[in-house]
Amino acid sequence: MMRSFSSFQLVCLIGILLMTTCDSFDFNEVVALQAFKEAIFEDPHMVLSNWNSLDADPCNWRGIYCSPTHNHIITLNLSGSSLKGFLAPELGLLSSLQELALHTNNLLGAIPKHIGALTNLKLLDLGLNQLSGPIPPELGNLVSATKINLQSNGLTGSVPSELGNLRNLVELRLDRNKLQGTVPANNSSISFNMQGMYASHGPTAGFCRSSELKTADFSYNFFSGKIPECLKYLPTSSFQGNCFQDKNSKQRSARQCGSEKDQCVIYIDPDLLKDVKRWSRQELEVACEDFSNIIGSSPDSIVYKGVVKDGPEIAVICPCIKEEYWTGYLELYFQKEVADFARINHENTGKLLGYCRESTPLSRMLVFQYASNGTLYEHLHYGEGCQLSWARRMRIIIGIARGLKYLHTELNPPFSISELNSSAVYLTEDFSPKLVDFESWKAVYARSGKSSDSDQNGGVICGFPDSIEARHLDVEANIFAFGVLLLEIISGRPPYCKDRGCLVDWARQYLESPEVISYLVDPELNHFKHDDLKVICEVVNICLHSEPAKRSSMQVICPMLENRIQTLISAELRESPLAWAELAISS
Repeated sequence: MMRSFSSFQLVCLIGILLMTTCDSFDFNEVVALQAFKEAIFEDPHMVLSNWNSLDADPCNWRGIYCSPTHNHIITLNLSGSSLKGFLAPELGLLSSLQELALHTNNLLGAIPKHIGALTNLKLLDLGLNQLSGPIPPELGNLVSATKINLQSNGLTGSVPSELGNLRNLVELRLDRNKLQGTVPANNSSISFNMQGMYASHGPTAGFCRSSELKTADFSYNFFSGKIPECLKYLPTSSFQGNCFQDKNSKQRSARQCGSEKDQCVIYIDPDLLKDVKRWSRQELEVACEDFSNIIGSSPDSIVYKGVVKDGPEIAVICPCIKEEYWTGYLELYFQKEVADFARINHENTGKLLGYCRESTPLSRMLVFQYASNGTLYEHLHYGEGCQLSWARRMRIIIGIARGLKYLHTELNPPFSISELNSSAVYLTEDFSPKLVDFESWKAVYARSGKSSDSDQNGGVICGFPDSIEARHLDVEANIFAFGVLLLEIISGRPPYCKDRGCLVDWARQYLESPEVISYLVDPELNHFKHDDLKVICEVVNICLHSEPAKRSSMQVICPMLENRIQTLISAELRESPLAWAELAISS
């Protein structure tokens, strides 16, 4: 199926422009920095104000330092900048980075595992933030690292033994978190050299392999068990404030050690969702018959149908993202999507009724009012053609146009459908169209890291800007997609099929020759209005114009359709006796 232009394509277009002006600079690094900026939602000191994606040389951006040849970023240092937001996984694209210093900010959520791809990194300093969740074992791939500072956050879980792979590590600070379990270190035979460092004899694991480690701080966590013998050269203060079985250093009380739970704290903005109804998982489970009533699915999400007692029928969309991949960054995206959908209120758009957010089990769902007649795609390609008479198709087209005009021009900021096609158009009992965006989680799914391809596919990584900004960028993509959708509706052909190829390519031969445009019409139809067809083709040509600047907005296109297409049934019946038969069958 043909895909419409998207924000990803726009970002990549910018990339082409950048590469033409600065061939030696790696565009992936610009993408990574832009993604980092987009994940920051509070910048009180405006330190990111000169981070301009149209600037071909990010070496001039604040906090960025480049290699002497000026073609790679080697340092990102924005410590003490009061930045609030999340760590974007795209940071893993900064392949030449040697220092990542974000100390003393207000960073939230989990540490992306993608940072483990920075094999040239010597310094990782994320101390004094509000990071949560476990330490990714992928940090054990930072083979060049000499200093790692994760102190004073809210990190939970155990310390991955993979950190013992860091043979060059000199300094490690994990103090003042909520880490648990034992410190990963084991050695069968240990002695100490003249400098007090250990010398191992026999198989080693964890930090017993870190022979260069001179400074390490594990204090004020919830570590238990015994302090590893191979780390006893460290001062006792490095282990105090834990739950170790050690009489030589001050430890927590038994009460404190017994009550701590491994919890991942995710940032919640209390104002963002305050006006949106929150549903419990149990309510939706009952309504959707134990989540057995599936009406749609993809690798990215599942859509359930439900019936609420004394309430409307509902459609529940559930993203397919496993708990281990859920991060604070994705949580913020979910919150923004809910708030974004909640501001939509139009007769030709799907109505968000609320959301579900629970931790056990992890549940993130969107609840929409159900449109009982299925999707336009189903009716065009799997239903009986007689159900969609010409007049009905025209009313559907105008309804879609009105919905898009509302989304694009009457909302501020504008809203666009992530993937506008006939599957995004749901029909009510009287065939009134409702635009519903069930595809917004595709990028989220890819970015979550569930798919091994997502780490290497530049397209996936490019295509995940901030949701609100992406909505604005995709307005232009919606115009193009609307043109394709018009062709699909009048022809009955899918946008792409293996045997017939691309719908747009097939249609051009008729669009460019007005005398044969009737060949575009679905052969299932016994009647159509030639004047209507001319208007539709005129709009299609505008929407598919090769120069995006010459494509009109929905503010222009919608009145063209409304004023020049007669959708009153009485008018059609007067012109064609065949329409009486179609009306009788479809009513």
